[in-house]
Amino acid sequence: MDRRSSAGGGEVTPPTDDDARPIGFWLKLVDGLIDRRFAEVLDEHGVTRRQWQLLDLLERGPATRSTLDEAVAPFLDVGAGETSADDLTELVDSGWVALTTDGVGDGRHALTERGSVAHRRLVAVVDDARDEVMRGAEPEAYATTVRFLRDTAHALGWRP
Repeated sequence: MDRRSSAGGGEVTPPTDDDARPIGFWLKLVDGLIDRRFAEVLDEHGVTRRQWQLLDLLERGPATRSTLDEAVAPFLDVGAGETSADDLTELVDSGWVALTTDGVGDGRHALTERGSVAHRRLVAVVDDARDEVMRGAEPEAYATTVRFLRDTAHALGWRP
């Protein structure tokens, strides 16, 4: 049985009734399960989730590393100095992304033809994984949940 210490040092037994679990439990659980499933699916194709996100962003057009970092910031540990640099380096090394510089300011990353082909193949894989995640969820319930989470984020001070 999962036992945790309370703030007073005693053991606390988590609730066993799913309806008694707070929203934070479900948010963390589902977030972790989604991360794990996408990591498994993408790993089968030789990319990380972050690399997929970067490829998907670059499919829209060239971008600087700082722009890419900003776009994936919610998924990075920026407090620990994490950036997209390592993932971008691997994508450049694989020939899927090219880095061009003009000698002024940041260089721009762009998909190569090989990267565009890889991205197109991965779109189907990611779409299948998204469908799997949403299997059994009613569209109205999904829309309501997203609105609730967005409104909660705004109420807690988040600004896009």
